[in-house]
Formats: sequence, C-alpha cells, structure tokens
Amino acid sequence: MPTFADHVVASLKASGVRRLYGLPGDSLNGLTDSLRRTDGVDWVHVRHEESAALAAAAEAGLTGELTVCVGSCGPGNLHLINGLFDAQRSRVPVLAIAAQIPGSEVGSGYFQETRPQELFADCSVYAEVVTSAEFGPRILENAMRAAVERRGVAVVVVPGEIFLGRTDRDLEPTVVRPARTVTRPDDDSLREAAALLDDARRVTILAGAGAAGAHDDLVRLAETLKAPVVHALRGKEHVAYDNPYDVGLTGLLGFASGYKAIEEADTLLMLGTDFPYRQFYPQHAKVIQLDIRGEQIGRRTRVDLPLVGSVRDTLPALLPLLSTKTDRRHLDGALAHYARTRKSLDGLAVNDHERTPIHPQFVASTLDRLADRDAVFTVDVGSPVVWAARYLTFNGHRRLVGSFNHGTMACALPHAVGAQAAHPGRQVVSLSGDGGLTMLLGELFTLRQNGLPAKIVVFNNGSLNFVELEMKAAGIVNYATELDNPQLAEVAAAVGLWARRVERPGDLEDALKGAFAHDGPALVEVMTARQELSVPPAITVEQAKGFTLYAIRTILDGRGGELLDLVSTNVARRILR
Repeated sequence: MPTFADHVVASLKASGVRRLYGLPGDSLNGLTDSLRRTDGVDWVHVRHEESAALAAAAEAGLTGELTVCVGSCGPGNLHLINGLFDAQRSRVPVLAIAAQIPGSEVGSGYFQETRPQELFADCSVYAEVVTSAEFGPRILENAMRAAVERRGVAVVVVPGEIFLGRTDRDLEPTVVRPARTVTRPDDDSLREAAALLDDARRVTILAGAGAAGAHDDLVRLAETLKAPVVHALRGKEHVAYDNPYDVGLTGLLGFASGYKAIEEADTLLMLGTDFPYRQFYPQHAKVIQLDIRGEQIGRRTRVDLPLVGSVRDTLPALLPLLSTKTDRRHLDGALAHYARTRKSLDGLAVNDHERTPIHPQFVASTLDRLADRDAVFTVDVGSPVVWAARYLTFNGHRRLVGSFNHGTMACALPHAVGAQAAHPGRQVVSLSGDGGLTMLLGELFTLRQNGLPAKIVVFNNGSLNFVELEMKAAGIVNYATELDNPQLAEVAAAVGLWARRVERPGDLEDALKGAFAHDGPALVEVMTARQELSVPPAITVEQAKGFTLYAIRTILDGRGGELLDLVSTNVARRILR
C-alpha cells in the first residue's frame, strides 16, 4: 500500500508541481524517500529554509502555479516563516509542508517542539495539522485548493511518522487546478463609474500588478479618457511597456512626474493596486477603486466609488460606456513633465568621466541595455530596488520579482534560485545589495550545487545604504550601518562561480557581458557610490529638517568628510552636467 508521503508526491505531480524547495531532515524522511522514488518532481536543495520559501514565492509569482517548500520539525520549518510572509503578501500560491515532531509527543515539551499551525497563522490562508494518514489526503486537498484559489500560503503540518503511514491502495492522487471565472462589477456600478469619468476634466490612472493581462485595454482606456497612467512598482512590468500614456512611478521609489500627474488630477482611477503610501494620494480628487478583493478598497485613501472585479474582466465592459474625451491638456502636461524627468534621470546614468566609485544609476542602466529581451530580474530591498524601479525597462516579456510588499532584505538571490529553477533556459539576473547578499550568502552554494546559471550583480557600497538614507531624513547621524565586506567576487570564485570585481566604470560592460555569456552561475561585484541619494518625488518639511539636522550633527560629530562626499557625489555632479 502507498504511504501518505507517496500520496502527497503523486498529488503534487498531478497538479503540475515539478519541484520542492527545502533541506532534508529526519522528520521529512518519508517525504524525501518518496521523492527519490518518483520521476518528474525534483528536490531543489537550498542552504536555508527561508531561501526555500522565497524561491517558491518567486516561482509562483512568475508562473501563477502552485509551488511547494518544505521544512523539518521545529527550527527547520520556523526558518520558512519570513519567506512565507513574502509569498502571502505578494499573493502567490505556495504550499508549505511543515514537518512536526512525533504526534505522540506533542504537548510534552519534546525536543524541537513548536506549534506550527499557530505560528504560521498570520502568514497563511490555511494552516492545519494532519492527525493520521487516513485523513491526511483531505487536509492536503483543502490546503492546495486554498492556496490556488485564494492566491496565498497554505500550510500543512505533518508529524514525521504520518508520512510513512499507509493509505488506501485505491486512493487517486488529488488534482488541484485554479478554477476559471469572470469577475467584474455589475452593470449599474459600471454605468456609475462611466458617468463619473465622463464628468471629470483631469483623470489620472494609477495601475498596479492587478492590471496583469489587461495591457491593451488599459492603453485604450487611457486614450479614451486622455489620462496619464502612473504605475505602482509591482505594476511596472505589466503597465509601462508600449504605453504612450505612461508617466512613470510614484511613491518613495518614484519620481516627480508620477507624483505630479496624481496630485493634479480631479479624478483618480485606481486599477488593481493597493499602493500603500497615503501621502502620495491626491488631497481633493474623486477616487474610483477597482480591486479583485473588496476588503482592500478604501484602505489607503477615501474612495467615492468602490468596484470589485479583475481589471482584465472589467475594462472590456467599461470601455463601451465611456465617451471619448478631446481635451488633452492634463495628459500632454503630464507627458511633457515625464519627458523632462526621464531626461534628468537618464543624465545621471552615465560613465561620469571614469570617476569612482561608480554611480549605481550607470550600473542599472548598463545592465538594462545588455540583458536579454526576456530576462527575469530579481531585486533586493534597499537601494537596488530604487535603481531597478527607475532604470529597468520592460517590453511584455521581461519580468520583475522582489519583496515589494513584505520588504525583506536578502530576497534577490533566493528569488533568483526559484526563477532559474522554474525557467532553466532563461536569463535570470539578481540585483543584489552587499548587505542582502551576505545575509544569505550560502545560496551561492545552492546555485552551484543545482547547476542554476543565474547572474548576480552586487551593488557593493559597503553599507546598509537605504537605512542610511532613512537616518539622514530623520536627522540621525549614520551609525551601525557600515559593512566590512571581503572581496565578494573572490568569495564567489572560491564557491565555484565565474566572478569579476569592477572598480572603474569603463570595465563594467565587459564584466557584465562575460557574466551573461558564461554557461553557469556568475557574480559581478560593482563598487558603487555610498553617498548616492535616491530622493522621493515629494519632500516633506520633516524630511528637509531631518537632512539639515543630519548635516549639523555629522559635522559636530567630527565627520565632515562624509558630508563633503555626499555633496561631491550628488550636488557637484549635477552642477557639472
């Protein structure tokens, strides 16, 4: 008779799962042995369970399909938790199999005992314990269905001995695939939305990741309304390409044109976005918000008309109800402002007369120019995500993966593991910070061990750079943010990766081309400017005061050289241009 572990593996395979991410452990022995005996489902051996969950999140985000990570009892599955929070907040379908101590010992304070079903409750849509091999298949099916239909994390807790328990010989594998549905507001709500949009004089569209699959209708909508389109970061890959109405990004990572287009609108149409920063919403505009999850509507700003539905299903029904506007003044003003902003940003992304350290804008821009047409980019939280947001371009084929909602450090390399495992023939490029890379440095071994040819580009500024910027804005002298790194290229070479260290701008292109041409994993360490400022499009009075206090306190602390470096890196360069 088959074991429960055999049923788990057969069900995952029948549902399209092709790999599990994790580390082995004695409480997982039944599962790993079943995998050993099964063709078509691989074990991706990582060096830390957090990376397993992050890798699964990346694969699920790219494919939209159920992915799986596993952890042994106690510390093993607890290590999953940060990556599972990332998956849950990114709304991607991930099944976490959390092994447990022997069921007979639960509640006794046994070695490595925890209560995973309670610990994972805040980062999952479903978390249940399997109490016997007989009833395990029902729990497994419920969990898989919850993950794919609610697009979140489902956790199945399994005591180790139950994996080896016998199930019904005639039990069929569970097959779980997403149900197909059409979700849009009712006709009266659409007519109300059309009336509000027809009456508006200055409409701006704010589109996010929920606009995936609706690109062409979104462009037609912008043309009909003569509305500039501002994208949220997660929406960039779906919204910005081949879109003559796109005016860039707003928010802490954005730039002035996106902020201005929203601020000057009399009506804001939000499509598939839960953009979190309330200070970047307009003060007096009417707001229409469309989201597949009704509970998210109105969480960030006052909403005049809530609409529940998918962007892809709703726009075809809304477009015929709208009158075509002829007044382009709001649109043309926003486009002109975007052109000026874009020119200014691109003017900073150049080889600055071979000055060192290298400006990170130049690194991101060069990377964007050399990467494949269908490259997958993964980005670390902190300064790498700023440069990715501002300088990576998309075309309907490239993809972008990051911890954009959860905001965890060290995500880029594990995300690259999952992206490359899911797409072995595709170029995967990680934009890693030196702090993020070194936090989960062991995953360089994962790349080598699994033969994953991901390319790691490290922005090495010797600091927790974004934290320093936050300190400056708060008027705090930078402290405890410096990183004493070894030569990371030498570390990567010792691991077995192709590696180069770049200290001069003129050497960057050859190093990147070499990495991209290499048929295995590669790392390019680029020494970038520590004092490069990434200023948001709107500076508050508090932030201006904070920078002033930071400058005064830094001088009084005897660190005037740091302030001079800040000026020469940012102000002087802009004046010279």
